[in-house]
Amino acid sequence: MPSPEEAKDQIKALRCEIDRHNYLYYVKDSPVITDAEYDILMRRLTKLETEFPQFLTPESPTQRVGAAPIAAFGAVRHPRPLLSLGNVFDNEELEAWYARVSRIIGDREHDFGCEPKMDGLAVAITYIDGKLAVGATRGDGTTGEDVTQNLRTIRSLPLSVSGGIPERFEVRGEVFLPKSGFQKLNRDRAERGLPLFANPRNAAAGSVRQLDPRITAARPLDLYIYSLGWSEGRVMPETHWETLEYLSGLGFKINPANRMAADIGEAEKYYADLTRMRHDLPYEADGVVIKINQLALQKVLGDVGREPRWAAAYKFPAIQGRTLLKEICISIGRTGTMNPFAALEPISIGGVTISRAALHNEEDIRRKDIREGDTVFIQRAGDVIPEIIGPTPESTSRTDRKPPFNILLKLMDSEKGCPVCPACGAEVEKPEAEVMYYCPNAACPVQRLERLIHFASRSGMDIQGLGEKVSAMLLDKGLIGDIADIYTLKERKERLLAIERMGEKTVDNLLEAIEKSKSQPLPRLLNALGIRHVGEETALLLAQSFGSLDRLMSASRDELSAVPSIGPRIAESIFNFFRNSTNVGIVGKLKSAGLDITETKKPGEAGEMPLYGKEFVITGKLETMSREQAEQRIKALGGTAKGDITKKTAFLVVGSEPGSKLGKAEKLGIPRITENELLKMLGS
Repeated sequence: MPSPEEAKDQIKALRCEIDRHNYLYYVKDSPVITDAEYDILMRRLTKLETEFPQFLTPESPTQRVGAAPIAAFGAVRHPRPLLSLGNVFDNEELEAWYARVSRIIGDREHDFGCEPKMDGLAVAITYIDGKLAVGATRGDGTTGEDVTQNLRTIRSLPLSVSGGIPERFEVRGEVFLPKSGFQKLNRDRAERGLPLFANPRNAAAGSVRQLDPRITAARPLDLYIYSLGWSEGRVMPETHWETLEYLSGLGFKINPANRMAADIGEAEKYYADLTRMRHDLPYEADGVVIKINQLALQKVLGDVGREPRWAAAYKFPAIQGRTLLKEICISIGRTGTMNPFAALEPISIGGVTISRAALHNEEDIRRKDIREGDTVFIQRAGDVIPEIIGPTPESTSRTDRKPPFNILLKLMDSEKGCPVCPACGAEVEKPEAEVMYYCPNAACPVQRLERLIHFASRSGMDIQGLGEKVSAMLLDKGLIGDIADIYTLKERKERLLAIERMGEKTVDNLLEAIEKSKSQPLPRLLNALGIRHVGEETALLLAQSFGSLDRLMSASRDELSAVPSIGPRIAESIFNFFRNSTNVGIVGKLKSAGLDITETKKPGEAGEMPLYGKEFVITGKLETMSREQAEQRIKALGGTAKGDITKKTAFLVVGSEPGSKLGKAEKLGIPRITENELLKMLGS
């Protein structure tokens, strides 16, 4: 298990990567990874946030189902949320899921519905008085995009239904592009010199979310209905399977590969059978969905956070391949970290071309014994981008194999006689007790760009329109020199307009977003500054503890270390950041630009932060809310939520089926409270 500091860095990196892929998929319709890769990212992030709950924030991708609707479509509020499914990856995990279900439903009779997990675009379609009224995408699970006119072009979707139907009802399904249709579509695009779609799901999503329905109509989309979302005005069947048969009778298309399973063993067999024939399916699928069939039991089981308890997605195994590791290269992070990555001979795995993979750090490279020139096993299930598992046996037995990787030799400058940053030439440093090397030059061009991208990101100042390309352009054109200079761009509007593809509306929208960002609260600003080891959670604690940017800047190391969850390493990083003249100058310019540098809620104000300074740990299952929801509410009132018992723990919240933390709390004399007692503290 990583240390808290390492976990915080990994969580931040994963969130940034997942947010980027959410944007590419949901907003740009241009994904660069498959669902399998995305699932691994989400699973890794969920695992880290479970192990280190003090770093969980409402903005985390795990707290949401998808991305917000784009402005080009009207918004549709879902009467009942479209939840995301929890994933399992082997029979042991599936049986653990079923054991949790069984503890709740007991010996009540039940069976299972099993379905291929389609790799397309989830939609919700509402019928009123038998006529198709509204079609919407999943969106963020609560609000989707109105794509009614585009869905009407799908020939397998009935425009009207009749015969014993509810007055109003919603069906949910998956829009997909058959493999044959996808191949034809890409051939046509290639002949016209247009960019090719990466995979069928990308093509289906892009087709449904066209502003011109004529484009959608020209593509061979299909649709399988997989559930009834809700209904009004008629008693419906009592099981999921009977509901699908009823919908099929109305004219809706149901996947013929669906199967019933009498017990969990039959469900496992269905998964094994579909795994063997996955490549023969006429559509893309990335697993099997297993559902409790009885709808009354589904209601008893309910939901946990964003996932229903009564269903699980059993994912197909990750796909592996082997290719040549041509070179171990170095990239530079926004805090100056020297990050090694592998440049690979391009390889296509499951329809995705992979040409680079993360290597984390020098210790990880040496542990795996990965060397330049090796043939390596690669998996589409890496932490941030596809991961190298290790070298092939043929590579390790070669007599002419290259020596182990040495980052200092890689960075060595023959003229200076020392390792230097490849971007700016500054001599690299390695802080004591850290595994990473850093470029200390605040003016390093790569760091400047990465800091600007981070500053404008959604977890930072949330400046719409100031992405990677625009940020790089502003720096290259000399319009800005640092993050604070973006607030002076209004004075150089004419120079912005003179840049290619920067029209009047684009510039006005950018300037408006920049002006709007001035009102972002202090925690956002502190996170956006890019202080090493300071993420969203720590930024919130700092804002609550010091109340203003000025007070934080003047804080001593001891004052910083006194803040809950901030140790000497983080305190030293914050202290040094505000002693750097370049950083102080940037902060001064931000203050002059009129940014909000005070926190409206300060500790000590009556009733606002009643849990400030109190550390909570939760064990067992809560009845009225998920553990994540409880931790968020604790943090909103100034408390902290940890994953393990320490001497600093103020209260252990004990739910049903508590774990080993209960015994540890008893040994340390930590007070125990019930869920009801916690609710009283939270004011509910």
